Amino acid sequence: MFKPNRRECIQGMLATIAAAAAPSVSSGAPAQPPDKASSEDEKFKMCLIWGERDQHRVKLSKQIGVTHAIAGTAFPLSRVPRTQYVDTVAKIKADYEKAGLTIAGVESHPVPADKIKLGLPGRDEEIENYIAAVKAFGKVGIPMVCYDFMAGMDWSRTNMDYPGRGGCHSLAFNINDVPKGLTKWGRISEEKMWNNIAYFLKAVIPEAEKANVKMALHPDDPPVPVLRGIHRIIISPAAYRRVMSIVPSPVNGVTFEIAVYYLMGANLEAVAREFGGKNKIFYIHSRNLRGTRDNFVETFQDNGAIDFGKVYQALYDSGVRVPLRPDHDPILDGEVNVHPGYGVLGKIFGIAYIKGIMASRHIPYV
Repeated sequence: MFKPNRRECIQGMLATIAAAAAPSVSSGAPAQPPDKASSEDEKFKMCLIWGERDQHRVKLSKQIGVTHAIAGTAFPLSRVPRTQYVDTVAKIKADYEKAGLTIAGVESHPVPADKIKLGLPGRDEEIENYIAAVKAFGKVGIPMVCYDFMAGMDWSRTNMDYPGRGGCHSLAFNINDVPKGLTKWGRISEEKMWNNIAYFLKAVIPEAEKANVKMALHPDDPPVPVLRGIHRIIISPAAYRRVMSIVPSPVNGVTFEIAVYYLMGANLEAVAREFGGKNKIFYIHSRNLRGTRDNFVETFQDNGAIDFGKVYQALYDSGVRVPLRPDHDPILDGEVNVHPGYGVLGKIFGIAYIKGIMASRHIPYV
């Protein structure tokens, strides 16, 4: 995934957006007001994926009330042997804590994993690295890994500079605009992909369970069956049920990427209740969009097709209390579209909108 780009902040946006949030409240069990919840474990954890060394963003995070962070470890761990993973991860965690941020989880694979996903020679070495990283997280107290199984390519868009509301820069996808031809990896069948993920799960999930580290599988984005000859398998709630049945475990669960589940055609509230009620939702990405799986544009949180209030309420009523962050927000005026979807202003807008929705429904967050 793209890394965010440092830019400027708009003062006052947080209060403005929060005040504009939808006021409707579900008929479900009343939630405790955000400032009354008795412990952090009873609250959603608002997160950003900004690095601890960017003092500008650290200050912005704390100014808008975000004290949890999602970290990345693939680069630092790729530079040291497995014997140094614990010390390296402990240093990363300490650096975040020194900056006043608590790591709620690690996003993207904690170590390089391309051979694992593609089923190539060398995947066993990558799996050994993966297990060592997960053990290190358990030892230092990092509770969750968000990972994906998109082989050969990560999330894909065909337009990284789509003109959105007010001239903002948004992301869009149209299946007809995908480059023709295969990638250098050639064709990879659906059966091969299922074999690859089963091989990975059988090796890693038991070790993650021992380490008490939750493995939150991110869906394929977009959830199309094939992209340039490579099958994409994590494209439906049924696929998640299959993944969780391959290695049943309390740590084998999902990243509830709300927009991608919408593109799957899933009933968002029903899936939130199903997976949430089984304690299988470990992490949430919140973004909005308009369109279909094959042709869509990403939007601001407040002008897409998804009713976040109903989704958050279903999650909360199902007992979900996990890290949550806005994702793929538009790039606003005054920022350069260097890292599409990961500017500063859109993230501030997103956090504020999410907080406003939750506050209006008395859903506790921190």
